[in-house]
Amino acid sequence: MQTNLVTSKTSKLVMTAMMMCMIMVAIFLFRIPIPFTQGYVNLSDAIIFIGILVLGWKYGMIAAALGSMLGDIIGGFAMWAPWTLGIKAGMAIIAGTLICGLCKKEGISDRTFVVLEILSMVAGGLFMVFGYYIGEGVMYGSWAVAALGVPWNICQFSVGIALCLVLTEPLKKTSFRKFFTYKKRSH
Repeated sequence: MQTNLVTSKTSKLVMTAMMMCMIMVAIFLFRIPIPFTQGYVNLSDAIIFIGILVLGWKYGMIAAALGSMLGDIIGGFAMWAPWTLGIKAGMAIIAGTLICGLCKKEGISDRTFVVLEILSMVAGGLFMVFGYYIGEGVMYGSWAVAALGVPWNICQFSVGIALCLVLTEPLKKTSFRKFFTYKKRSH
């Protein structure tokens, strides 16, 4: 009996672990400190968004939350790990469930779907910005200092969306499309 590579539980777990590792690598290789704070921006959001598209929101959420949290712990920012776990999980749930809902809609063009997909990622990204603003405000004891990270976090998820689109749209037109969970629109 032949099973679909993407739908078998073992394959999903392996792909989730690979996405977790890719998120950690994106955090380590592209870390830019945010001035006047103890935070940093990185390219992990691009991998998180790709993970959502490939794995779906449930496994994508696990990869986003655990991969980002482990990146904080291993990278020397363990005090952020609990915040990151919840924030990145919420980001993936919001973006992933919105995209999943779009796949069920009939009669929308592929171009409209991509625009709505981007808006779904923006919604997840805005959750991340709000979550880190609250986390920084609580940890630093200053909402003004926390506000310094807001534009940087907006840039981080915006670049993440752009990179996700640049990397996934061409792949959806190849045989790699079989790996995308949201197959209805990945042709």
